[in-house]
Amino acid sequence: MQNIRLTLQYDGTRYLGWQRPEKDGFHRSVSYKVNEILNRMTGEDILLHAGARTDPGVHALEQTASFHIRSPLNPEGFLRELNLYLPRDIAVLAAEKVPERFRADLNALSRTYEYRICTAEIYDVFRLRYEAHRFPAPDLPPMERAAAFLKGRHDFRCFSSGRKKKGTEKEILDIRFIQTADHITIRITANDFLHQMPSLIAGTLLEIGCGLRRAECVQNIFEGTEKAGPPAETKGLLLKSIQY
Repeated sequence: MQNIRLTLQYDGTRYLGWQRPEKDGFHRSVSYKVNEILNRMTGEDILLHAGARTDPGVHALEQTASFHIRSPLNPEGFLRELNLYLPRDIAVLAAEKVPERFRADLNALSRTYEYRICTAEIYDVFRLRYEAHRFPAPDLPPMERAAAFLKGRHDFRCFSSGRKKKGTEKEILDIRFIQTADHITIRITANDFLHQMPSLIAGTLLEIGCGLRRAECVQNIFEGTEKAGPPAETKGLLLKSIQY
């Protein structure tokens, strides 16, 4: 029995996230496309474990998945065959053998998402598919004050559209803002994320940066007296990396 770890990237535009229930668009998920090729290659029913379950429309610069397999095919064979048959908007960057007990989901220490915003008056049409557009640029100081309230361990159920009643306490390890002449990137690192949590955090920060809310609203959202802002457009959101 081999344990294989894959590093993938994908354009999430036409997918309903990394994984979906069969009754809810299973065939339009990234994991289904990968599973389909693996099952065809090996004749086995592969169970994929992913480091992050990206939401519909979210891209991945570096996703991690692992699976056990009886097939003697080596990692180079998996890398070659997957890239030969996968759709052009999914690529496998690396395949390697890992210890038997490794699982991409359970062994992840943290995940990092980025939200990318073009702040130029006229956006670049060749990057529009992967960036949100805000002009004039949001004001960073109030966003940074709000980020200070978000950091640390909190119950983030109000920053999620999921129905989980338990396991909603997460820890945000870092939020930073990277600004250039025509772009702002919001980079969020947490031990884990709930459903839609990255886009709801980004949407709330953008409302604060645009002067629609005060930074202190974050405390009210945690207390349940205010709602989080609308989710940010997923085209600007990508899974940057997973740390092990």
